Amino acid sequence: MRAIEIAGRRGASLRQLLSRGRRADITRPRSFATPIHNAPNAHIPPYLKLLDSYGKVKDVLGRGRALTLAEKILYSHLDNAEESLLTNTNGGRDIRGTANLKLKPDRVAMQDASAQMALLQFMTCNLPTTAIPASIHCDHLIVGENGAQSDLESGIKMNQEVFDFLESAGKKYGIEFWPPGAGIIHQSVLENYAAPGLMMLGTDSHTPNAGGLSTIAIGVGGADAVEALVGAPWELKAPRILGVKLLNKLNGWASPKDIILHLAGQLTVRGGTGYIIEYFGPGVETLSCTGMATVCNMGAEVGATTSIFPFNSAHVRYLESTHRQDVAAEAQKFSSYGLLSADEDAVYDEVITIDLATLEPHINGPFTPDLSTPLSQFKKTVQEENWPEKLSAGLIGSCTNSSYEDMTRVESMVREALEAGVRPASDFYVTPGSDQIRETLRRDGPLDTFKEAGGIVLSNACGPCIGQWKRRDGVEKGTSNAILTSYNRNFRGRNDGNLDTMNFLASPEIVTAMTFAGTTTFNPMTDTLQTASGKDFRFTPPSGKEIPLQPFEAARPEFRAVKSAPDPSVEVAIAPSSSRLALLEPFEPFPASELTGLRVLVKVTGKCTTDTISAAGPWLKYKGHLPNISANTLNTATNAATGEVNVAYDLDGSQHTIPDLAQRWRNAAQPWLIVAEHNYGEGSAREHAALQPRYLGARVVLTKSFARIHETNLKKQGVVPLTFADEADYDRIHACDKVETVGLLDMLRSGGQGTVSLRVENAHSGQTILIPTRHAITRDQAEFILAGSALNLLSKKS
Repeated sequence: MRAIEIAGRRGASLRQLLSRGRRADITRPRSFATPIHNAPNAHIPPYLKLLDSYGKVKDVLGRGRALTLAEKILYSHLDNAEESLLTNTNGGRDIRGTANLKLKPDRVAMQDASAQMALLQFMTCNLPTTAIPASIHCDHLIVGENGAQSDLESGIKMNQEVFDFLESAGKKYGIEFWPPGAGIIHQSVLENYAAPGLMMLGTDSHTPNAGGLSTIAIGVGGADAVEALVGAPWELKAPRILGVKLLNKLNGWASPKDIILHLAGQLTVRGGTGYIIEYFGPGVETLSCTGMATVCNMGAEVGATTSIFPFNSAHVRYLESTHRQDVAAEAQKFSSYGLLSADEDAVYDEVITIDLATLEPHINGPFTPDLSTPLSQFKKTVQEENWPEKLSAGLIGSCTNSSYEDMTRVESMVREALEAGVRPASDFYVTPGSDQIRETLRRDGPLDTFKEAGGIVLSNACGPCIGQWKRRDGVEKGTSNAILTSYNRNFRGRNDGNLDTMNFLASPEIVTAMTFAGTTTFNPMTDTLQTASGKDFRFTPPSGKEIPLQPFEAARPEFRAVKSAPDPSVEVAIAPSSSRLALLEPFEPFPASELTGLRVLVKVTGKCTTDTISAAGPWLKYKGHLPNISANTLNTATNAATGEVNVAYDLDGSQHTIPDLAQRWRNAAQPWLIVAEHNYGEGSAREHAALQPRYLGARVVLTKSFARIHETNLKKQGVVPLTFADEADYDRIHACDKVETVGLLDMLRSGGQGTVSLRVENAHSGQTILIPTRHAITRDQAEFILAGSALNLLSKKS
């Protein structure tokens, strides 16, 4: 074990919205709530069932087996504990990284962009309702520009067709529907659904946000979500467990965001792949629930399966303040059995120790969330790297940092500056995470303070964080400029479509301080600003409230969830002539032979994220129309042979964009593969990054390594993900080379057993080489690929 020491509705409801808005053996306790799908309060986890399941796990592994918190919750959700934990695991001694866990999650949450494809897939299963509770959250399709009301009205009018589809599907299948403006999925989940001991899936990579409330919450693609929605076991390679021990307490300018910004710098964007990050130690008790959620949210940036904190008094306070006293009471009973914390002698695969008392603020970026720089060194780094010193805009909020604590800490700074006569020198944007947060901030004053400072308060939606931002500062595409945000991801071009916008990630407090200064070289811990009268002004360390003195204000009625029993008479709203929505056609099954005649469409170099493979921003409007959105496939990828972006060459030497060549080959029935480097598909849970290549004719993706969610998404859509056995072979395969598989069919028919090689014929010399590969295809995944997709198989079974 390695130790690392670190210092430092159908449209009626929408139209209404528009019109309104301007350690002992387990003994079963009798008092536990055991809600079912249609119970009066299905928001309390099925604790009695989980206790029974945990008892079976202890029977299988032995009563003396010490487990981590993550293992306790995961294993308590196994469909068959003995099968999952004892198959090919050396009698249960080698579970982590080896076992294929077949899990039964408690709940699924879907944001509107990914929900479209998930629901289109679910509809093909012809079921009357979902097997477990689910929710739809309309948060991705609102463009941030002028302010909440104006942006919301424009967004609803522009996306009415999609919102009608989602609402009608919710009514038909009994899925809770949160309308546009209600809030960002992860904040709404934390406020309403997350609960200690729960296990949930979400069709967004930042679903682990709920781990801040001791929930196992995992980001997945739509096909994974559909598995859970139809009641099938969901498969996960048993993660290894990375323990992060927190010591002491944060001081001064340091915030929970700095824990994960610093950790990302240590682990890199793929250092958490295959791990659950579990936090423990005395420092945990000093953090708020929402602070823990911030830390878990950005665990996605290091590739972790999910992140989690143990249950403690901060969770009780948060649950009670969000009007869930019943959940808090039941969780406290459940915790007395030791299921919401790790066993004292639990062993982690690795341990990292962070001393919160010496941790300073960090700033991460640009263009990658793991380029971490301590605040004390940032000015020097900016100057050495020749990054822009002028700050174009500061943006706070989002699903990562829009809590009451975040906003009241920022308000303390803004109020102090205003009273000294200092105003923001850069554009200042504020995104509340939910209407519950917005209304509470309105009631208690921070919202007015932000507006008094000239802040633009955006809608309760993702907005600029995911590329839904219409800038008004005149910065043209191609212009190098810097922004600071409290967001979670900062890939090139992500926020405004400008590949030269440098997004630096920081806490809301640091973002705000630099926004008042108007420069990226300002350090609020040491530097001063000048007031209008020429006096020096220095921010004092920010202070705020963990939760409001009074419980959170309820969301306005028009922004509350629409709940109803499944109604089979409801017709799901899809216009036959729609350019936004299209019913899915099943992919063809795997042939009864090896794959032959494949061609390399493009060999990609450098970072290739899901944003690269399937861009968001203006393309979000086509999320429900696979043919239309496929026109953006790999359109920001870099050609390894030429260094050109979005350029590929056909066999005759003609030049095309990458998606145009893919479409051309699809029309010619020419199957193809992609060749790429490390951590291919990092970033969001965007299954379109797998669906689009599959639709256009991809059968194989060959890389040096994959990001977890994307690798799974490829398998679910019938695409074979392979990695080089020898990374040097990346240099031996080129665009347009002819490829056939060797051993693939036998491996698939053997349930993932066996090796696969690729026979590659050079497109120019005709020379043939054999490239050995590795794969991580399980028995179930082999069945998906043989069937053509997981959906094909699920449709047959249902």
